[in-house]
Amino acid sequence: MHAAQLLPAETVYAAELAFLAAWDTGARPPGWSLTPRAAVIFVTGSGDEALHLPHKKRSSMRITPKFVGQRNLVERAIVTLAGERGLLLVGEPGTAKSMLSELLAAAVCGTSALTVQGTAGSTEEHLRYGWNYALLIAKGPHPEALVPSPVLSAMRSGAIARIEEITRCLPEVQDALISVLSERRLSIPELPGPDGVVYAQSGFNVIATANLRDRGVSEMSAALKRRFNFELVEPIAEFLQERQLVERQAAAALERAGAPMAVDGAILEALVTAFRDLRAGRTAEGWAVDRPGTVMSTAEAVSVATSLGLQAAYFPDDVLPLLPSYLLSVVRKDDPQDQARLQGYWDAVVKRRADEGGEVWGRLWDLRSSLESE
Repeated sequence: MHAAQLLPAETVYAAELAFLAAWDTGARPPGWSLTPRAAVIFVTGSGDEALHLPHKKRSSMRITPKFVGQRNLVERAIVTLAGERGLLLVGEPGTAKSMLSELLAAAVCGTSALTVQGTAGSTEEHLRYGWNYALLIAKGPHPEALVPSPVLSAMRSGAIARIEEITRCLPEVQDALISVLSERRLSIPELPGPDGVVYAQSGFNVIATANLRDRGVSEMSAALKRRFNFELVEPIAEFLQERQLVERQAAAALERAGAPMAVDGAILEALVTAFRDLRAGRTAEGWAVDRPGTVMSTAEAVSVATSLGLQAAYFPDDVLPLLPSYLLSVVRKDDPQDQARLQGYWDAVVKRRADEGGEVWGRLWDLRSSLESE
């Protein structure tokens, strides 16, 4: 049998979740698997020190950091979920909003699987319920014929429902959440008696995500906005943190592909530096850069690093000559004029660093022509 390419957080980190549940036995919000303190540690890690189980000095574990970002953002998100307001994670594409959503759900209720992927084709059924029409014709409106949405399933079990890209859903579809978030119940008028109303169980809440740059999104209604706490997920501030994350995530992807991480550290450093320069419109030295229209996200940097790793594994050779082409494929996704902006970055920044004696930057400057031949 083939192995799954990606497993959910609650499976990958099952041992950590079990350890944290035993480590902190303090008060938990109703229906939660972990205490708020343990949930924050699960997401952000325990630092360099290992945690020890009470009364079991030989049982210890270091919790790995999974989300690189502000700890107080994670704490605010946990506090929101402990209350009766939904959590909306907003930010640029590629800032790990979905990953954070998955980790939070795994920490709070032990499953991140109750997820709706918002699209322009999403209907109210995706957020409320639908019907098995064969059973509906055979039995009429009956609980067995009901097909619950992930949101309805989360309400019944007291779990977290995740809604990815909520602003890609049409406004009338989004507004199906208003009564769920305010009244904590969902009416099913087709079913008679007590089956016609589902009340949210302890632990239920909603985490939604939305990108700030995506086109074709639908503005949320004021009524729905009032039922969410908004949290901005920003790009990674520190270079070293982003550099380590790119290498770690690329290495994990290559391991799943059965390939070693064989990309030189200096190449990865140049890759992350270029992404940060182009994203910010300014280098660490203070030189101005013409920002491309596309988002130079950390997720894209991981993708390029992974591609370079696969190239090195399957076609053993120097991968540095491929870096300009990979960068070009990233920047011109949205606007053909971004090719000229990348060439300007080469002329203004790469050349300057090459002139100052940077070995990798000198080799990249020699590859300037590859940006014109694409």
